[in-house]
Amino acid sequence: MDILFVIDRVELKYFEFNNLVTNFWLIREFLNKKENVYITTIDKLGINSGVAYAHCFRSYLKDGNIFYDRTDILRKIEDFKLVMFRPDPPVDLDYISATYIFDFVDRNRTLVLNDPKAIRNFNEKMHAIKFLDLMPENIVTSSKSDIIDFLNKHDEIVLKPLNACFGAGVMTLKKGDKNTAVIINSMTNNQSKLVMVQKYIPKAKFGDKRVLFLGDEVLDVCVQKLPSNDDFKFNEHCDSNIIKANLSEREKELFLPVAKELNKQGLPLVGLDVIDEKIIEINVTSPCYFIKEINNHFGINLERKITEFILSKMFINV
Repeated sequence: MDILFVIDRVELKYFEFNNLVTNFWLIREFLNKKENVYITTIDKLGINSGVAYAHCFRSYLKDGNIFYDRTDILRKIEDFKLVMFRPDPPVDLDYISATYIFDFVDRNRTLVLNDPKAIRNFNEKMHAIKFLDLMPENIVTSSKSDIIDFLNKHDEIVLKPLNACFGAGVMTLKKGDKNTAVIINSMTNNQSKLVMVQKYIPKAKFGDKRVLFLGDEVLDVCVQKLPSNDDFKFNEHCDSNIIKANLSEREKELFLPVAKELNKQGLPLVGLDVIDEKIIEINVTSPCYFIKEINNHFGINLERKITEFILSKMFINV
């Protein structure tokens, strides 16, 4: 079977030995299953006479690691039985344009995960509001006065750009901070850019938990991502900042309806960021499953479970 992974350009640059990223483990597992895996990036996608295509490279295994042949191969996307659409944010115009390419792909021939149309219809910060009872209090606005009113109400808040990733641009703000106006103006580009504003959760100092979905299932395994580099949030992917965490039965019960709803929307591969049982973000673009860390902490092979789930989706699709 031919499989295409649409990965991030940075991942293509550092493709080999990059076992911190989820794609490394999934590609290697598919190769171990004797599937043919090709890789590409969003800038290598296109349409010719209504036919979607990709300039791609064939990956291969050697000594337990993954590599790719630098020979550029032009393939119709419908030649692939499965496409894993996993470029990283920012979800900018180039990213959105790439999702449009898949509107020209026959889904009876090719399964695409996560569904690019569902991704572009789901903002990872803003659409978490669909599960409002599971979120900290929040507003989405570009208004300085709205943000100051919210700050005065809650004393400490978190401001987030809507389309970034890896914690980029996320800031905290306390009531009375002398830089309040500067921070708000910077975040909102002088009240012209929408941002997510959330009530600060004190337990954030202990990091956030990554809760993982596979379709309708909330996985039992998870990790806690600790604040790093004198920051209030996780922003450095290294062993010391990712520790074993436990998922309570209550948490599984709370988040199961979220998994079911997202799976119904075409988003079966999802990671929640959770603090004190509150969802602060829903990752649907290229969710990291922290496979290296979870395998080490729990003594499992999570990549096998994920690839078997994906293959089961293919069977249903056929």
